[in-house]
Amino acid sequence: MVGHGDIRVVHRGGSKINSRQPVITQDSRFLLCASGECVKVFSTSTEECVHDLRGHTDAVTGVLLKPSNHLQVYSCSADGTVRLWDFTEGIHIKTYVIGYPVYSIYASAHHEGVIFVVTPMLNDKRSEVFQLVAVHLPQSGDQLVEALELSAVLSDVSSNPSAIGFGNGGEFIASAKGLHLEVFFFKKQKSYRFSLKEDNKKGGKNTFMCVACHQKEDCIATGHEDGKIRLWRNFNHKKEYTYSTLHWHHSAVSSLCFTPEGTNLLSGGLESVLVQWRYNQESQRDFLPRLGSAITHIAVSPDGALFCTSHSDNKITIIQSSVKVSAVIQGLVKGESVRTDLMVDPRSKSLVLNGKPGQLQFYSLQRDKLLYNLDIVQQEYIHESGLEQFEVVKAAFDASGSWMATVEERNQKAAELELNLKLWAFDEQTQSFVLNTTISTPHEARITDMCFCQAADSQTTMLVSTSKDGHFKAWQLSAAAHTEDEGPSWSCDFVGAYHGLVPERCCFSADGSLLAVSFQEVVTVWSPASWELLTTLSQPPQAIRDLCFGRLSCSKYLLGTTASKLLCCWNLLTCSLEWSTTMDVSLLLADPLTENMAAFCFQAGGTDLFVFKPSEPRPLFSHKAVCSGKVTRAIFSPREEMLESCEESSQWLNRSQLHFLTQYMDLMTFTTKAEEDRLLASSRQLVVDDSVAMTPFYLLLGKHRQQDTEDAVSSSLSSDTVPQSSAAIKQLLQTPAHVMPSTSYLCSMFVQSLLISVTDTREENKHAEEKMDSEEEDSEEEMEPSNPRPQQASEGGPEAPALTKAQLRELRRVRKQDHSWSAGFL
Repeated sequence: MVGHGDIRVVHRGGSKINSRQPVITQDSRFLLCASGECVKVFSTSTEECVHDLRGHTDAVTGVLLKPSNHLQVYSCSADGTVRLWDFTEGIHIKTYVIGYPVYSIYASAHHEGVIFVVTPMLNDKRSEVFQLVAVHLPQSGDQLVEALELSAVLSDVSSNPSAIGFGNGGEFIASAKGLHLEVFFFKKQKSYRFSLKEDNKKGGKNTFMCVACHQKEDCIATGHEDGKIRLWRNFNHKKEYTYSTLHWHHSAVSSLCFTPEGTNLLSGGLESVLVQWRYNQESQRDFLPRLGSAITHIAVSPDGALFCTSHSDNKITIIQSSVKVSAVIQGLVKGESVRTDLMVDPRSKSLVLNGKPGQLQFYSLQRDKLLYNLDIVQQEYIHESGLEQFEVVKAAFDASGSWMATVEERNQKAAELELNLKLWAFDEQTQSFVLNTTISTPHEARITDMCFCQAADSQTTMLVSTSKDGHFKAWQLSAAAHTEDEGPSWSCDFVGAYHGLVPERCCFSADGSLLAVSFQEVVTVWSPASWELLTTLSQPPQAIRDLCFGRLSCSKYLLGTTASKLLCCWNLLTCSLEWSTTMDVSLLLADPLTENMAAFCFQAGGTDLFVFKPSEPRPLFSHKAVCSGKVTRAIFSPREEMLESCEESSQWLNRSQLHFLTQYMDLMTFTTKAEEDRLLASSRQLVVDDSVAMTPFYLLLGKHRQQDTEDAVSSSLSSDTVPQSSAAIKQLLQTPAHVMPSTSYLCSMFVQSLLISVTDTREENKHAEEKMDSEEEDSEEEMEPSNPRPQQASEGGPEAPALTKAQLRELRRVRKQDHSWSAGFL
């Protein structure tokens, strides 16, 4: 059995960007946010990701601008380190080893050389008791520094970063947890603690949710579970403190933030509305509604020009002048669960799964960016608890990506189930899927599984669905109708059943010649060409949970998992059981590009991974405890470029990459050390210009324009040379049109690259003419001595005088002139 060696489980694409408060840079050009194990740097104007700051080995838990240098940023992580970065160039500067998992980070210009972090009391990630610690950063030239000088500031604090904040220029720090607010004054080295009753008179809950401190005055704003905001004053005397109450939110206030000058207070919560309160004039407030989803964090740029809000649907909204949404950075939308499987769109190679309610999202794992959402239900979603609405529960693609099938259901009552099967055709013009056929109530009960025939050379496109009603149905694409308005449509081609048993799973073989359908504990094998039942494969009494055909050289095998914790492999040539082993497999899937198969096994509260070939008894790779909980969603996605790994333990990652979802909706993948080093090296090669954001278009065109300019300075064009297209033009012609800038922007540059300078041409013609004249003069001088003397006009006449060089030149000029105009006078 091969161990995991240098293969790590990491966040790679689709990570949460809303887990921590984002940071806007001093000049408002960039936005930084924690995303899995890295820090992402986005351009606030183009929404493009400029840099990935990689280096942490665990989840990043906080991002903070360095108070003394606005071009540098701190990041903290659960790996027990704090890293310092130059975010403009994506360069790692220094790593401070804290030695404890860090869950949030704070700093103040008033405390130079000191950062404040929240760590567990017992140096255990599972500990629920946290403390605020001051870390004195040592002055060292080494890149890796161990921070040994730690001092506790507050004990029993919340791990929520929004519950702690500096106030009045760093004179005090406030911490809220449960029903208690604690304020620590640094000069006095004394803390004051204030408490609220659990329930107020109206039955609301007073639990503290978040804290924000005024930067100019002694004022603390706290948000509460009942939707109220309290402004605390005079808290430097425990008995004389006062607070005033603001109330607009109908549910918990999740985030509060003062503007840099302290003139406004921003608040947000479940209502998806950003509320702006006037400081000392709280009756005046402004609203920015319909932001799409619940607000989780609010941040303001240091100059106050930009606001940004993080949202529960993994989105960051950038707001300009407090009234206008200028940019939206959308991550992978993560709900409470994924009803569909994880799928890969064969055309765009993007990850497809449930997104916003009633929609599917197409997410590019390579670019780590949402491509688009596809509205499946096509009904307005009503935000009301307890209201049953249509949900997308199944989806599947055919081999070419030309067709997609979806199942949506709504269960209003126990006895009433509404089902719709929809077939979508890919439209080349819009580059999206368009609804082709809707089949209402395709089955009389809930659909349990659905799959397309994936054979590339199949003559017809076929879809099979299984249902709790005891039947499986084959849907076939029929030819276009005779009328021009009607295109191809779908119809039911076959209905199958087996002894009244309920079908649970179905799958096609790689060549499409066989269809396997599991009816509880019996596996049936059918011929799609004639719909003949070929054979049955029985098992000990337990339902089949997963079915999977082998690929390529292992295509003669059919594998299945059972509820009795068995993994079975049948040989379809002998119709007998090849082998079986006892494993509690929660998910079984095949790599479409190789013979490899992956089995996620649940045991002892965690999930183990085994990668194997059906034809070999020894696993290719195994990894214990890839995550806690059970893995029920995973997918093999093809790589853009093949890896060339020679290690036996990592060869299964050469052509495909395995992604899986944890029970906490984290998208994880497996990576090798060589692949991480390559990504780190490529990120270091990017250098940001001071005036131009590092967008993909800049990377494509900017470097070529600079190179062309240098070439133009060093060399000049010759008149007899055909103008050559620049490297930028060649690359532009090979770039997909949908990612190109407007034609009007590129036209002038394209035309200029094809033109020859007029001044250079005139100068070159002048030099060539002078050179020709000098050559003619030299040739005439050489020929003069050899010419015979001119004949005399008469026997005794005088000798004809010789012409001077100037006269010869004038004679040649007159000879070249066109005198045809004088013919009109004769």
